[in-house]
Amino acid sequence: MNRFENNSSSQLQILRDIKGLTSFTDKIKEAGYYPLKSKPVINTLQVNIGKVCNLMCKHCHVEAGPHRTETMSRENMSRCLEIMENNNIPTLDITGGAPELNTNLKWFIKEAKQAGCHVLVRTNLTLLDTEEFSDLAEFYADHNVELVSSLPCYTEENTDGQRGQGVFLSSTNVLSHLNKVGYGQRNGSLKLNLVYNPGGAFLPADQKVLEDGYRWVLQNQYGITFNNLITITNVPVGRFLTSLYNSGTLLTYMKYLANNFNISTVSEVMCRKQVSIGWDGQIYDCDFNQMLGLNCSSGHIKNFSLAVFKEREIVLGNHCYACTAGAGSSCGGAILENTFPELCKPAGGISIN
Repeated sequence: MNRFENNSSSQLQILRDIKGLTSFTDKIKEAGYYPLKSKPVINTLQVNIGKVCNLMCKHCHVEAGPHRTETMSRENMSRCLEIMENNNIPTLDITGGAPELNTNLKWFIKEAKQAGCHVLVRTNLTLLDTEEFSDLAEFYADHNVELVSSLPCYTEENTDGQRGQGVFLSSTNVLSHLNKVGYGQRNGSLKLNLVYNPGGAFLPADQKVLEDGYRWVLQNQYGITFNNLITITNVPVGRFLTSLYNSGTLLTYMKYLANNFNISTVSEVMCRKQVSIGWDGQIYDCDFNQMLGLNCSSGHIKNFSLAVFKEREIVLGNHCYACTAGAGSSCGGAILENTFPELCKPAGGISIN
């Protein structure tokens, strides 16, 4: 285990001490957006229900893995549901770790659907390829759960390079089964979205161009269909930060992100439209701040007030450059249409394959 693993204070200090980089806070001040505040409408409660995972992906900002023990209690899940109902927040976005490894997942989904929420689950797919979780595809379909499924590349070599041997074939097996139960059809109600992460220190290419490539390869080689591709920039947090730091390319990557800062993305960054909840009920501005231990002023879900939350100042750090570079990045994909095709080129040569 790397000495920075599961050490948010050390990672935060590394990000703060980058020499020769204009701080993100200063950049936002220059852009006229400081202090950064919420939008009037909060549309998503994103809940990390645990850091336990069957994989140990090289780009994972959560630093999830089989060795982690953090998992959300049913009590905290109940409070999350109360927050959604009391504040008319329409979408529950469930993430991890691997959400499937929280034993209360099915209960959480059932309760949320009964309350009329739209539910997304972020899955690494591979657990659905095991006997223990073989019923989940049908469960998700029965409850009309939207799936956001990580597949960082449409080639076996690149996906296995990031995620581990055999992950690509396991993932395609699951995707084929999801298609059979109705997911990923063009006009169907069961939405199956895929997630692309760059294989190194560069921004994603145009989301639509990548989506077309994924669609052609998966359809023609594997008979797999899906609805949308989501591109997410590798944020310098967790294992990816460790890779950058150990390889001596952190400054190069951070300057690359800063040089491609796009002011047009700031109005739509995800921290302005959602609430991020940690497994222990702590409230954050986003999932990345959560992993760095950057609590927002709203504290814990037991004391949540939407009015107070919307008036808070969003906590900023140098890692925020990843969400505002090029076409921008969010848990829902690119913020803008990518008009920067050159940004798919590497910055500094670091690879996570």
